[in-house]
Amino acid sequence: MINKKVEDICNRQIEREGYSSNLYLAMASWAETSGLGGVADWLYAQADEERVHMLKFIKYVNERGGKAVLPALKKPPIDFKGVEEMFTEVLKHEEYITASINEIVALTLEEKDFNTHNFLQWFVTEQVEEEASVRSILDKVKLVGKTNMYQFDRDIMTLRTPAGGGSATT
Repeated sequence: MINKKVEDICNRQIEREGYSSNLYLAMASWAETSGLGGVADWLYAQADEERVHMLKFIKYVNERGGKAVLPALKKPPIDFKGVEEMFTEVLKHEEYITASINEIVALTLEEKDFNTHNFLQWFVTEQVEEEASVRSILDKVKLVGKTNMYQFDRDIMTLRTPAGGGSATT
């Protein structure tokens, strides 16, 4: 049976993963309507991945005897100044999610919930990969500059880590 404190913080993470998916969907829509189909494809794929992360938490909480709660999600921003600024926001958001995962890990150790601690290790690894991927994209965006986005937009999907990252299964 899952510890109540751990269940509550995992339910908070369900909301954060759901918001992440919606945030990347909003960014994808902005990119697509700005003529950046490659960037949009990358963000759509990222949105799908975040939804999978949310589902992993939902299934885990329920499997451990808790009750996953699906909250209403805050509306993400829909307009962005440019690709560099948008990916800077993606990186900030991924760092926020990393801190959130680390907070859950710390609680599981405090509560001696080693089952959940073990479950979270996939997410710890995934967040390292997510942040590194976005940093790489930001490096490339800075190299091409704001006026030379065509080739970057065409090649961005080659910068994506394999779907799901990590080594755990869904």
